Amino acid sequence: MRFLPIGFMCFSMRGLFAAAHATRARFRRGGGGLKPALQEGACVPDEVGRVSTRLAMDEASALRAAPPAASAASFLRESGRQGGFTLLELLVVMVIIGLLAGYVGPRFFSQIGKSEVQTARAQINALEKALDQFRLDVGRYPLTEEGLAALNTAPAGERKWQGPYLRKAVPDDPWEKPYQYRSPGEHGEFDLFSFGKDGQPGGEGEAADIVNW
Repeated sequence: MRFLPIGFMCFSMRGLFAAAHATRARFRRGGGGLKPALQEGACVPDEVGRVSTRLAMDEASALRAAPPAASAASFLRESGRQGGFTLLELLVVMVIIGLLAGYVGPRFFSQIGKSEVQTARAQINALEKALDQFRLDVGRYPLTEEGLAALNTAPAGERKWQGPYLRKAVPDDPWEKPYQYRSPGEHGEFDLFSFGKDGQPGGEGEAADIVNW
């Protein structure tokens, strides 16, 4: 609406020029001229007054039709209320999210614990196969002091060793602790096990030992 008065000014000037041109032509037809009439103090013709009055009335009507600043601010506030969320709605959403987290969270972490136990059992199974291959070549299992490192590095003075028997270094258990190895073992020719999540002998659940016997 800031540009509305400028437009009316342009229309007003055009109307003034048109009226002046018509008045000049009228004076010329009468044998006088515009200059003598103005020098004698002649008034502005009625056409100019009528045009100016009509344009001023149109401009005032347009300004009255424009919404005041307060009304515009109220409209914006109402639009914001319609497009946003109320405090009650936000609280309901937060409660629902909390309930879902309380229900799904424990199940999710229990699945993680189960996967770690399964990983440890798979690694122990792979190490057992590598130890069996060592025995086929050397004729015995690595001794306790040689440990699982004998699967990748030949023991001193062992000529029958045909390793390495693992593609990579001996892995730690899923809890980043080394696997326990004894040969000869208490439960078989060798004992291979992990102390579980707590890193201590015994335990229950995720803390229970994972063994090969």
